[in-house]
Amino acid sequence: MRTDYIDKGILQVSVSTEKFVIPTDNALVRITDPLDGSVIEEVKTDSSGQTPAVELPAPPLEYSVNGGDERPYALYNVTVSAADTEVLHIDGVQILPTSSAIQNAVLRPAVPGGFNVRNTLINSHSLWTNYPAKIPENEVKPIDNASGFVVLPEPVIPEYIVVHLGNPDDISAGDVEVPFKEYIKNVASCEIYSTWKTETIKANILAILSFTLNRVYTEWYRGKGHDFTVTNSTAYDQAFNYGRNIFKEISVAVDELFTNYITRENIEQPLFTQYCDGKHTQCGGLSQWGSQALGEQGYDALSILKTYYGSDIYIESAEKVEGIPSSYPGEPLQIGSLGEAVRTVQTQLNKISNNYPLIAKLRIDGSYGESTANSVKTFQKIFYLPETGDVDFSTWYQISNIYVAISKMAS
Repeated sequence: MRTDYIDKGILQVSVSTEKFVIPTDNALVRITDPLDGSVIEEVKTDSSGQTPAVELPAPPLEYSVNGGDERPYALYNVTVSAADTEVLHIDGVQILPTSSAIQNAVLRPAVPGGFNVRNTLINSHSLWTNYPAKIPENEVKPIDNASGFVVLPEPVIPEYIVVHLGNPDDISAGDVEVPFKEYIKNVASCEIYSTWKTETIKANILAILSFTLNRVYTEWYRGKGHDFTVTNSTAYDQAFNYGRNIFKEISVAVDELFTNYITRENIEQPLFTQYCDGKHTQCGGLSQWGSQALGEQGYDALSILKTYYGSDIYIESAEKVEGIPSSYPGEPLQIGSLGEAVRTVQTQLNKISNNYPLIAKLRIDGSYGESTANSVKTFQKIFYLPETGDVDFSTWYQISNIYVAISKMAS
């Protein structure tokens, strides 16, 4: 263990056999030092598939806030095992000071007589690694409505993103299908540090969202004959590391912002918001380190974005979220709320509680009382949301996402 790790970060591991659908109780999670293999902590998961929050040494905060020559995050290895499943080794889990890292571990059933060990390697953070320069593209793409690829009258939030794990023309690289919000959280955890100011984090997430939704709306790669939405090549697109840990501070911001994108008057599409680190690579869009400096000066997210993309940009929200049974009612649900939206939440939480028994069953009466608030608060704790007991925008859509996933599995 390095003696210069004077600060602390948090790691919590969530284990399931189907992501967010079947939590794995009593899984053994071992955290080790990659330098000498020594065991730092061994913990087990609860009925929600979660370990306790484990505090771990991390480098000084200023390394990730100011930049410099020292790596700003600590590395740990995590091994997860459970009855009748494979063993999963995750190498290089990143821990930032004052931040909470979330490592999702999806275990596959063991194959009798097989080699039931799987390894996941987390790549170095993009701000700590020299990546190739961005290939410039226009902020607004020409749209050929006769091509057959653009069929949506307006941007929508897709249920899934198909990520090509290589350059666009690398036919040896595989593809993975990832829920939209999980993709954005992964990219943001690869691209920025969760120790940055909240407004800086939000500005960068909005750029990531707009970049991604431009690829979705214009069918950029499918229009070129490919069967994927985006790549994980930073020269063409954005960093994405399948299986890596994310950060709670980033997760909360994505849950709040995921339907938003950047645009301008008189264009139909999300702006193609290229960005770069601003130190090793330069581009015509947002500088990640520059945005951090502006956040330290007190700039809000929109002011940061206008610095790089122009004073005429504004934030728009997509009207439709694919794969969701019903849209957010527009106002938070809280104690005293009545009606069909409350009934919807109660019904969905009861379905979810079949897999997550810590969430108490509710009477479906359309009345938001203490019992509903307590079940909502338990849900929020399990899924890394602010524990308010109210169903706000973020909580509504997360309840809907988990409900849909569990319903699909049951059918």
